[in-house]
Amino acid sequence: METKKCFKCKKEKELESFYVHDKLRGGRMNKCKSCTQKDVRRRYYDPASKEKIIAYEKARAQKPERKIKKIEYQKNSRTRNPGKHKARAKISNSIRDGKLQKNPCEVCGDARVEAHHTDYRSPLRVQWLCRKHHLETEGKQTYLK
Repeated sequence: METKKCFKCKKEKELESFYVHDKLRGGRMNKCKSCTQKDVRRRYYDPASKEKIIAYEKARAQKPERKIKKIEYQKNSRTRNPGKHKARAKISNSIRDGKLQKNPCEVCGDARVEAHHTDYRSPLRVQWLCRKHHLETEGKQTYLK
């Protein structure tokens, strides 16, 4: 089993822990995947590079192959989670029709909120949470400040 040392964390890791890079000696990056991911996240959420990232993402979203992939992903997601899709539509329509009103985040009071469903069978029973607290409630890692 081949190993390589990451120049960032200084740990010796298996070769599969490094991204493939044809232009580097050995065919792998010198920084392990976890260190690379941390650096990308840090740069992505850095306020100094925010405008550049937004412009990049807008241009990237306009590429035909990205549009096709997005449509495919949405179709697959709706097939895998029909209850989730119906609950989101019900919330959206209820807000539009004035039957339901958004409230501030139940944790921090932020006005920009998302509807969190604990049970998709009761689509109008929601918790109003900001993006950060919604991700935390879902058990997903957040890099938002």
